[in-house]
Amino acid sequence: MSRATHPATYTPFFTRRRGTVFCEGVSLPAIAKSVSTPTYAYSRAAIETVYHKLDGALNAALGAIPHSICYAVKANSNLSILRLLAAMGSKFDVVSGGELERVRRAGIAPGRVVFSGVGKSREEIAEALRAGILLFNVESPAELDLLANEASRLRRRAPCATRVNPDVVAGAHPHIATGRRHHKFGVDWHVARRLYLEHRDSKWIAWHGISAHVGSQVLSLTPYRQALQKLAGHVRDLAAHGVKLRYLDIGGGLGVRYTNEKPPAFSAYARTLARETRGLGCSLLIEPGRAIVAVAGVLLMRVLYTKETRGKMFVVCDAAMNDFMRPALYGAVHPITAVVQKGREGKVQNVAIVGPVCETGDVFHDTWPLSRVKPGDVLALWGAGAYGASMTSNYNSRPRPAEVVVEGRRVRVIRKRETRADIMRGE
Repeated sequence: MSRATHPATYTPFFTRRRGTVFCEGVSLPAIAKSVSTPTYAYSRAAIETVYHKLDGALNAALGAIPHSICYAVKANSNLSILRLLAAMGSKFDVVSGGELERVRRAGIAPGRVVFSGVGKSREEIAEALRAGILLFNVESPAELDLLANEASRLRRRAPCATRVNPDVVAGAHPHIATGRRHHKFGVDWHVARRLYLEHRDSKWIAWHGISAHVGSQVLSLTPYRQALQKLAGHVRDLAAHGVKLRYLDIGGGLGVRYTNEKPPAFSAYARTLARETRGLGCSLLIEPGRAIVAVAGVLLMRVLYTKETRGKMFVVCDAAMNDFMRPALYGAVHPITAVVQKGREGKVQNVAIVGPVCETGDVFHDTWPLSRVKPGDVLALWGAGAYGASMTSNYNSRPRPAEVVVEGRRVRVIRKRETRADIMRGE
């Protein structure tokens, strides 16, 4: 089977009917016509189904072990997506004051929020303390000092965990591996242990947990097992010294299938968590983002031109690297197909699929098998639900794309397309 029709591009919520791709009950060409392009389109049913599958696997494997899914807001931070996940019971992991504000604007109680991130500012810490969040994941001694200072000033005790760097190998690309000792995240255990013991009787620091995050797009359970074994040992060590923890936060990072990847099943992932955390007396927190929303979204783009240069065929589209950064940033491979292939089956050629931004790196694929297309045809970039819209920019003064969610036969715009006036507002 050619990569252009790879089965990873289809789920029960994206199907071809007589050559045309549908998201639930709406054709992708109809969305492109009504909302224009580039546009992110998400299937509500896909998000709900994946969330319930993950939650069900955790319930089955963990049993009486308390646990919570804390959705990683950075993966897709649209307010409508956050409200949908909150309605299913999700908690949330944020890494900035802006993400905390998004969660609150979505009507979600701050008590359902874990605040991670290596560079929290004084203002962000104060905001989160006043809001009354569930947990701070502290990533340095200096941050802990600042947090204690702000907690004292505001007369609010800070619920804390220390993010320990487990020094395990994980992540599909060096830029999304986070758990090695040379990375900026977290602290070594000997540093964390000292912080726990020095502040175990603090008036303003309340030790509630311990955390780690091994990386992103992780396709093996081995890093989770290794990290959990280390964290479990740390929990027992601290308990022996009078520091009883309530939460063990193993972060997120579980990978998905974009093309030929083989991520672990949710059931196997959940069983690994259960084996390594049973008997600790801690509630387990996990922080998935990509695993929940990635395959629920596509980026729709329209062909502007085709041209041939010395035997190489270029397909120039109206979406660009500022609309979807992952290929340029990580070398990520996302399938791209025409949304209408009726009458064109078998007519496939290898092409470069590129955008209009003035950068050589504005390339979705340098060589990709694509059915014959012409200007005006609509293409879909698959697996765009995570780290797509949330990473967009206005480079080349390009307005950000629209976002829509499909709910059965209904299409709802959840983010209006930016205008040029939007871009220049505030200048």
